Amino acid sequence: MLNLLRARLNQGHRTLDFPRSASPLPERYRGMPHVDPAKCADGCRACADACPVDAISVGAQGQRPDPRIDLGSCVFCADCVQACPTSALRYTQEFRMAARTRQDLVVGAEGMKLAQALDAKSRALFGRSLKLRQVSAGGCNGCEVEVNVLGTIVFDIVRFGIQMVASPRHADGLLITGPVTRNMRLALQKTYDAVPGPKLVIAVGGCAISGGPFRDHPQVTNGADATLPVDLYVPGCPPHPLTILDGLLRLLGRIEEGKR
Repeated sequence: MLNLLRARLNQGHRTLDFPRSASPLPERYRGMPHVDPAKCADGCRACADACPVDAISVGAQGQRPDPRIDLGSCVFCADCVQACPTSALRYTQEFRMAARTRQDLVVGAEGMKLAQALDAKSRALFGRSLKLRQVSAGGCNGCEVEVNVLGTIVFDIVRFGIQMVASPRHADGLLITGPVTRNMRLALQKTYDAVPGPKLVIAVGGCAISGGPFRDHPQVTNGADATLPVDLYVPGCPPHPLTILDGLLRLLGRIEEGKR
């Protein structure tokens, strides 16, 4: 017993002091992309042409490029950065990227509007205790792994009153990953119907938001909002656990609006 206590003292405190601080992210981490249109050459659309998922638009032909990136479709591959001849595009270390609406995920030089909190009545219901049923609707397991990591001692999502539960009957909402394949669409709808209202829907990852690299494939339905109303979009391929946690806490009003 004494040896266990000594080992625990030697290990020290390992849980992140989030949201007051976040751990240093890996140097190769790709967070929020930054666009500098002033560096764009007239008529250039190299970034849009290089994007494998058509997540970048540069405006009408003949106008000065104003690149806008759809974070809900972006797979953070950096092909656009490599193709840009003037270094107008780069990825930053900013992990805060969750939004309440699909439109807020389309960003340009002005940045993005981060997720706003639920209304006061919903915060009173879910703010202190939120139970989520995770549904992998055809995911590759990338987003699912990142969601599972939230339960480890480092992120310890339970300390915020957020838990993953095994049954939709015990849940306050769904956390959906994957592009929602046609084979999973009915199962997803039935799971949603089994959650007692009022309920939340959270789409995690580019696949769950737009279909990701599988968008418009005949076997997928291009994300969760083609089937269910979505309350929170968390972009990434896959999203970093801090991106998911930040989005959930903003939705519950645990992080002040506009605060990074």
